[in-house]
Amino acid sequence: MNSKIYLSSPHMSGFEKAYIEEAFTSNWVAPLGPNVDAFENEIAAYLDVKSAAALSSGTAAIHLALKALNIGQGDIVFCSDLTFVASCNPIIYQNATPVFIDSEPEGWNMSTAALKKAFQQYTPKAVIVVNLYGQSADLDGIKTICDRYQVPIIEDAAESLGATYRGRASGTFGKFGAFSFNGNKIITTSGGGMLVSDDEKAISKVRFWATQARDPARYYQHSELGYNYRMSNICAGIGRGQLKVLNERVRQKKAIYEIYKDAFFDIPAISMANICDFGEPNFWLSVITLDVDSSVKPLDIMVALEAKNVESRPVWKPMHLQPFYEKCAFFSHFDSDQSISEGIFTQGICLPSDTKMTKEQQSGVIEIVKGCFL
Repeated sequence: MNSKIYLSSPHMSGFEKAYIEEAFTSNWVAPLGPNVDAFENEIAAYLDVKSAAALSSGTAAIHLALKALNIGQGDIVFCSDLTFVASCNPIIYQNATPVFIDSEPEGWNMSTAALKKAFQQYTPKAVIVVNLYGQSADLDGIKTICDRYQVPIIEDAAESLGATYRGRASGTFGKFGAFSFNGNKIITTSGGGMLVSDDEKAISKVRFWATQARDPARYYQHSELGYNYRMSNICAGIGRGQLKVLNERVRQKKAIYEIYKDAFFDIPAISMANICDFGEPNFWLSVITLDVDSSVKPLDIMVALEAKNVESRPVWKPMHLQPFYEKCAFFSHFDSDQSISEGIFTQGICLPSDTKMTKEQQSGVIEIVKGCFL
């Protein structure tokens, strides 16, 4: 490849410049400003929720959701095992204890079987459910269990903006929903996140904490611990321009997935990540898994792609296998030490899913992958 093909890089729409120029013209380049307020309102309207807080990252969104639920020392929080570490690090920020829940085999998200077992042993104060690679978890079963124990859900929708579950927007099923606008996400603000909820009072409090918890006094007074977590007016302007093309980006991501699916149909060793029938993903990343007995291993494909200037990466390494979290409790989907999440990690590969990638470039990627099986 003459130019590098990225896994998922920022894709500007052209609408961003007007919002950024407006911020410069009006001198609203400091944190907060009209773009921040508007971006919050536009995201809330897109998702059909009552309130949203624009923050510096998706991690900050999860952190302040935990704080809003008064989670602290001695509390237990269940979290999806197959995820990026940002899903669970905020549990530690709050001095709470994470317990990891295995994936289910169909959609790779939180297993209700594992969740039931975890509730038999622990009483958590919250459950963080991750929507992996742009596909919603099967929330009916998860919500039924959590509602039975009156435990709130934080929906980590960092990867799933634009996806739906049974016709409703991803990120709107829990007490809180957290989104990320990191540079590799389906839309970006360069860096940033959003916390959403129908609890307007809670979101108002989150905005307060995220702005260094400054009291409404004439002088700088702080009665609570605060954080420098607010999104800047410039970044929010980027986000407003990106939001205008979100639905188009979802269509592009889906087309990329379908091309891979058709191309690898005749290679028995390759399976595309399954799309569950309860919703529509945003197809953020196209992921394949290889049969356990395949002579071609994920690393073989990644090295072959790398040699041709093509970016790929492994599936997330499960949290219960991470050195920092290996002593935490973990509940498997199976009645054994075997786990679904470890199998996906061992056999999975995230393929280039960049919406700027041309069909010719994707055909080149496909040929490299197929060439590994010759």
